[in-house]
Amino acid sequence: MANEAAGMSPAPEATTGPILHLQHVYLKDCSYEAPDGPRGEGNWNPQINLDLQTGVTELSPEIQEVVLTVTVSAKQGEKTAFLVEVKQAGVFLLRNLSEEDTKRAFGAICPNVLFPYARAQVSHLVTQGGFPQLLLPPVNFDALFAANANQSSPDAPGNPQPN
Repeated sequence: MANEAAGMSPAPEATTGPILHLQHVYLKDCSYEAPDGPRGEGNWNPQINLDLQTGVTELSPEIQEVVLTVTVSAKQGEKTAFLVEVKQAGVFLLRNLSEEDTKRAFGAICPNVLFPYARAQVSHLVTQGGFPQLLLPPVNFDALFAANANQSSPDAPGNPQPN
């Protein structure tokens, strides 16, 4: 890395080994809805629902756009207090990764990089909407990826076995 920044060519092993490099991080899309605004009726004790989705778009054979969609809804009783959706994107260079490593990159590593940006944006939108600050808890994308991989493997519990 330091060699590249200084204009020198990277070491030979750097060009043949696996590479996962973040090139850009940006807010791709966001929306905020508060149907009734921040009304001070009763104690603020909402039911928070968090949904996470990851999508990948190939920009070139080695360049991928990964989009982490974070959707947060808050209900106070039966009423929706607010709904926030943030699509945090990153452009990643992937080179010389095995299929398994590529899946792990898209399912765990890239979302781990993007989540803090999305988390800050959600907090900002909720606060700007007049509601108390909302700090989403950290998410263990490695554990989510592992659980998802176990569910999709043919010998995972609950998956039918071919006869």
